[in-house]
Amino acid sequence: MAALVCAEPKQTPNSAAEIQSVLTAQQDAWNRGDIDAFMNGYARLASTVFVSEDEVRRGWETVRDRYRVKYSDRAKMGTLSFSEIEVTMLSSDAAVVLGRWKLKRAKDEPNGRFTLVFKRLPEGWRIVHDHTSAAPPQ
Repeated sequence: MAALVCAEPKQTPNSAAEIQSVLTAQQDAWNRGDIDAFMNGYARLASTVFVSEDEVRRGWETVRDRYRVKYSDRAKMGTLSFSEIEVTMLSSDAAVVLGRWKLKRAKDEPNGRFTLVFKRLPEGWRIVHDHTSAAPPQ
């Protein structure tokens, strides 16, 4: 006879804080106009996935290139803020993060929601899957 035991995922004491720190570093890098530093929050893997609009992009370089094209200057980048961050641990090495993003630009303020899958890698917590949606323009 086998027994199945289910337990809550173990969260190291600082997991949520470490993940929040990655997001804060991304926000700060974005607001300096530094897309390369912003991309440090993503896993440098061919399997990294970014979903937005009706497209799926695979690979760290592909995701970086998308950001470089779409946000080619400071005016397009605007000022980024993240809010309503909820971290749910799936295991000691994986988490799902739900949040809200907002860009403040001279002529508009696009915003929306995101769901991120973070994985603990040797270099720390990194995004391996990003699904970002934009709210309809107001």
